[in-house]
Amino acid sequence: MSTEAAKPPPQANVSIESVLGVQQHNVWQRIIGAQSFWVTVALILICIVMSWLQPASFATSENFFNITRNFSFIGIMALGMTAVIATGGIDLSVGSIMGLTAVASGLVLEAGYPAWLAVLVGLAAGGVTGLINGVIIAYAGISPFVTTLGMLSIARSCAVVLSGNRMIYKFGPGGLGFKALGSGTLNITPTFQLSYPLLFLIVLTALLAIVYKMTSWGRHVLAIGGNEHAALLTGVPVNRIKVQVYVVSGLAASFAAILAVGWEGSAINALGVTYELLAISAAVIGGANLMGGEASAYGAFIGAALIFVIRNSLLMAGVDSNWQGTFVGLFLIGAVYLGKIRGAKRE
Repeated sequence: MSTEAAKPPPQANVSIESVLGVQQHNVWQRIIGAQSFWVTVALILICIVMSWLQPASFATSENFFNITRNFSFIGIMALGMTAVIATGGIDLSVGSIMGLTAVASGLVLEAGYPAWLAVLVGLAAGGVTGLINGVIIAYAGISPFVTTLGMLSIARSCAVVLSGNRMIYKFGPGGLGFKALGSGTLNITPTFQLSYPLLFLIVLTALLAIVYKMTSWGRHVLAIGGNEHAALLTGVPVNRIKVQVYVVSGLAASFAAILAVGWEGSAINALGVTYELLAISAAVIGGANLMGGEASAYGAFIGAALIFVIRNSLLMAGVDSNWQGTFVGLFLIGAVYLGKIRGAKRE
């Protein structure tokens, strides 16, 4: 009879912490290790340089209001996109969801119904579209890229058909309340204002940050992107979570569309064309890993801010607007490369 002690069987259970690769770091290490920190540094430096070069035009309360309002729509979309990217997916349909939401809400207002009903119908349009995306991806096993690329075309086509390919601007009695969502302002001082879209973005960023850090749902989202098979072993309801993140993405795009329609005072089926690229760029520049397992609500916020500050700075500097995409693309490639370097260091 062998005297060797029997070896314990290998552990089949896997913890969420091992899936996410959680390591102990102090606060400063976590801050400087986050991509969003360096994006924030870049944003501050750009603002300092532009304020010195263009003090009469860039460093004004009016320009601050315009920049923050404009990036808020993309920032809200990027918040939803981070949840999708965190699972290792992608949502190319968010721009078309904006167009569909705009038309759906506009038609409700045009028919004379109240603003709250138009908001609900718009959110339902985005939520249902996201639900369809999620079910196809999670249960039919079709790739997120193909599924959402198809939905990009379907949702835009539906928006064109529903609107009769026309602008909807004759809002009924509910139009004033609807417009207040997107064009309202909070007066801090007589000359300094914050737009409602920015305030909504700040609140949603804080909520999603809490969800990622303090809820099992947030940990499950990151675990799926980190290692889907290992997440299954821990008991994470992978398919259900996948469906939910696409619903979140659809709702975020719909809410951004509702605010945009309220600000512009009209609804067109072309709303949101190419916005999916800006939302993805904002999320990735802010630190979301396209391979999954890593995302940041604050990163989505600061990524959207950086994109629009760059665009505004180029215009202020007299650079041809056709070069804006080049600079944003360079920042996107740089952000992905930085994420790759950070990932290699962790390994």
